[in-house]
Amino acid sequence: MQQLPKSNILLLKQLLLLAVVFTLAACSNTKYLQKDQTLYTSSKVEVQGEILNSEKQDLRSSLSSKSLMTQQPNKKLLNSRIKVWLYNQKYNEKKSNWFWNLVLSKRNLEEPVVYDSTKSKESVERMSSYLHNQGFFYATVSYESNTKRRKTSVTYQVNTGRNFVIDKIAYDVPDSAILKIVTANENLSYIKKGITFKSATLGSERERLTRVIKDAGYYKFNRDAIEFTVDTLNKALFRNTLNPFEGFVNIFNENKGRDKLTMDVLIHIKNPEDSLSSWQQYHIGKIYAYPDFSLNGNPNDTTLTQDVRKFITIRSHQEMLKPKILSRSILLRPGETYSMQHYNNAINKLYDIGIWQFVTLQYKEPKDSVNTLDAYLFLTPRRKQELGLSFEVSNSSDYTLGSGITLNYRHINLNKTATQLGMSLNTGIELVRQESGWELQSKQFGGEVSLTWPRFALPFNIKQSSRSNVKTRLILGANYLSRVEKFDVNSINLSYGYDWNESAYKRWIVRPFTLNYVGVNLDPTFRDSVVNTNPYLKRSFEPALIGGENVSFIFSNQDALHQRHYSYLRINVEESGLWLSGINSLMNSISGHKTNLETLTNVNISNFVKIEADYRHYWKLGLHSGVAARAYAGVGIPYSYSQVLPYIRQFTSGGPNSIRAWRLRTLGPGSFKDSSATAQAFPDQTGDMKLEGNVEYRFDLLRMFGGSVNLKGATFLDMGNIWMIRKDSSRPGSEFRFNQLYHDLAMGTGAGLRLDFSFFLIRLDWGIPLKVPYFTGNKNGWYVGEWDLKDARWRRENIIWNIAIGYPF
Repeated sequence: MQQLPKSNILLLKQLLLLAVVFTLAACSNTKYLQKDQTLYTSSKVEVQGEILNSEKQDLRSSLSSKSLMTQQPNKKLLNSRIKVWLYNQKYNEKKSNWFWNLVLSKRNLEEPVVYDSTKSKESVERMSSYLHNQGFFYATVSYESNTKRRKTSVTYQVNTGRNFVIDKIAYDVPDSAILKIVTANENLSYIKKGITFKSATLGSERERLTRVIKDAGYYKFNRDAIEFTVDTLNKALFRNTLNPFEGFVNIFNENKGRDKLTMDVLIHIKNPEDSLSSWQQYHIGKIYAYPDFSLNGNPNDTTLTQDVRKFITIRSHQEMLKPKILSRSILLRPGETYSMQHYNNAINKLYDIGIWQFVTLQYKEPKDSVNTLDAYLFLTPRRKQELGLSFEVSNSSDYTLGSGITLNYRHINLNKTATQLGMSLNTGIELVRQESGWELQSKQFGGEVSLTWPRFALPFNIKQSSRSNVKTRLILGANYLSRVEKFDVNSINLSYGYDWNESAYKRWIVRPFTLNYVGVNLDPTFRDSVVNTNPYLKRSFEPALIGGENVSFIFSNQDALHQRHYSYLRINVEESGLWLSGINSLMNSISGHKTNLETLTNVNISNFVKIEADYRHYWKLGLHSGVAARAYAGVGIPYSYSQVLPYIRQFTSGGPNSIRAWRLRTLGPGSFKDSSATAQAFPDQTGDMKLEGNVEYRFDLLRMFGGSVNLKGATFLDMGNIWMIRKDSSRPGSEFRFNQLYHDLAMGTGAGLRLDFSFFLIRLDWGIPLKVPYFTGNKNGWYVGEWDLKDARWRRENIIWNIAIGYPF
């Protein structure tokens, strides 16, 4: 028999020890219970009734919540109650040494849950009440407990019966002005004919109506003035009291074809209880701004200087912002009708400017006028200047150690105009561990200067939404990248454009002017042995002028209304060469075809269009797990005299944020695999097109170091590749063909660990290939049959590990 390597024997011992620990954890959790006690191990909710399966699933999840199921069983990890076992090790076995002190953190312990039948009865009552609030007025709930080997499981049986749907909605509003406001916004009501009745819907409608009425100027309107009357009595029964049988016929005729019972809802909005008059509208009176108000300041401080302007009165010790800009930044105006929405918009706008740490808006009724509100804005400033230094250490499959340093400086209120000046310097290196020692693989230096204005900086006025959070940015940057013994890339970039929020979920980034100069200096050996042998690579490394426009649209609905699942979408469109080619042609005409922009700079203009779409969706599966998915598509198309995309705009695949079963920039294009000696010197593969999809299941494992660090786990599936748009004779199989898409898709799976320090996250992922496009062992490249996990060399070549900061998506 062949003897296993020592590393495999050690691995087997560790797995055996882990299996023993979990077996002990599964078997000994009842050891310390008292004679009449049992361990509560599981609970289940069975739902029956005339509702859809999806509704049953949602109902089952709601009824299993802690607020309704008052006693929750101990949780399982890898089919074992390991936290209960750890609790027993600490408090019953009294384990204490360096190892146990590290593991036995309070967050890793869970006290055994002793079954209590009175809590099951209380849960039944709460579930019944909840079902009634959801419109299941004939619902029944019962439970059964099953005890075996001192372990108890509970099954709750729920029969929803038939619930009610809303039929008629009517209003009882004595104030005609309030009634007009309510009916004008009726199309946004949560209560609609035909929907299933839920008491939570009434609560949501009460909040909506309160917001609508307050937005119309009714500052003192109280939500308690809104009441609902629900009528489930079918009045068809009483149309003819002399003939009861006719009433039953009426019920049959009215409910014929109806799947559910119906109810009527009457909405009452009462007048104020302390007055015989109706609700009163309020308007904004005077506006007072305190731009340098301290946290313990006094608004009646006699040392404050008062500056009365057209719309506002400024009270301050020193000028924080030029009065014209401050007045323009305050969205309130005297005489306006009070509105909650205006209140929120005014606060958000002042926060968006970026020079205040705290913004408080208070309304007060002046003594000399009626139905008027004076607005007081208390603004606490931030520090004008900020200086920061950050370090980064990383590791990847194509380098052993990477490090970087970034120095940032920011002035947030240049010349008292809320203009932000930002400057940054950064440098970094990548080192590779060789047999001869550490070798430098690449080095990088860069810097950037930016100016940001909190408005549209245009030669003409443009109306902007109060919620738009407009920024105008001018950015100038330079960067130097050196891949040792390969190439040096110098780049200078300039851009001017605008950022703004179209709505709470939609954002636009528009750069109508971008200019990027890319200069390349090739190492002679690398040029002759690698670049000149590949026409595509040779054209990619030519110096280039990239100038054009860039537009990005971003949608993200991650907020309090989307806690269970939310989405992120980014679409980016970049064009280069259009206006540069226009300048080039104009110079050519003026000079009589003697010179132009390209001949003057000795650099070619890059003409291309690049489109990218990145969609992500996140699901929360309870408190300690979730699923994240991403779909990405990108394509770059050169046009005019350009035949390839510039190297810095080409697509790559593989690495810690892409297909993790391949090393960085080594996958593709298509089914091409570069196995030549060139690939050893320069393994980077690029393409004109990229498709990628990722799914990742994320879950919590343990709390470490007293709960300050959360150890998390993940399993993932990645798929995708890059392709060429045109056929490349030097790389057969690299071009995109729709009928070869399935064959060309690479797939990888793996697992990972994350150390979550709250303010940043360290990620370690292991990836292994499932489907290899260039594998010829079968028709479509499935690679699972080639796995040889016991072979150390195979593992070294096929299991890829990556260390990175933050999530991959």
